[in-house]
Amino acid sequence: MEIIRRCCNLIGSCCGGRQIPMILEFLQCPIRFASGLFAYVLLSTFAGPTQAETPTRLDAIVADGILRVGLTEDYRPFSFADASGKVEGIDVDMAMSLAQSLGVKLDIVKTSWSSLKSDLEANSFDIAMGGITITLDRQKVGLFSSPVFSSGKTPITRCGDEPKYETIAAIDQPGVHVIVNSGGTNERFDRAHLQKATIIQWSDNATIFDALVEGKADLMITDAVETRVQAKLHPGILCPVHPNAPFDHSELAYWMPRDPFFAAYVNQWLNLLDLSGEHQAILARWMP
Repeated sequence: MEIIRRCCNLIGSCCGGRQIPMILEFLQCPIRFASGLFAYVLLSTFAGPTQAETPTRLDAIVADGILRVGLTEDYRPFSFADASGKVEGIDVDMAMSLAQSLGVKLDIVKTSWSSLKSDLEANSFDIAMGGITITLDRQKVGLFSSPVFSSGKTPITRCGDEPKYETIAAIDQPGVHVIVNSGGTNERFDRAHLQKATIIQWSDNATIFDALVEGKADLMITDAVETRVQAKLHPGILCPVHPNAPFDHSELAYWMPRDPFFAAYVNQWLNLLDLSGEHQAILARWMP
């Protein structure tokens, strides 16, 4: 009781000595005391002076004046290097548009499909672009933007061989060689669906279709959009197999470290880009 009286005197002194009897009665009831103490702490937490907010990635990008965009530079039509080494494609144009909207410079950071996750976790870039498939494994370590493209896995082979590889069952046969770029969703698809066919890993996605042309494999399974682009680049040599009816369906998006403020900005930028027609214009510039 003496402790309660001391607490009462302390509170009373803070309140100018007012309402001490009421405070004493309040303190003498354990339930009301506990409830009131909780309410006091809660109110103090939310009503007290706010601490300085931790700067977000969005704040840092604007303050530094640089947007770092991770690109593999090997996936047409999203990002690829031309003969001179210049990087171009749909997501190069999109990255430039995003940087301009932020009022900052664009810095392209080269990554790879096998190192994409580790590079994101190491903070090597602010956002990864370039035809990245949304997966739950990737969602565990980062945030995706709204989808920017829909696709699905389908084969591409040398022209004339299309009827041989129309189904997974036809592909998954002894003696069939399927070439795949390492570390991405193409490899994941092949490992999940092919047990009898031979899977050939190819480290350079920029030259993988040349290997297919040269007969180093029978086919490749990749996103339907890529099969259309490569068929256009190799007319009469490489042909897609039912690109309008792929084996599965997936969505491509932009992948970011976990900053909901930056992710919200990116989604709003995408929304306004769609409304203005700029996004559609960029797609039309690069799509076959």
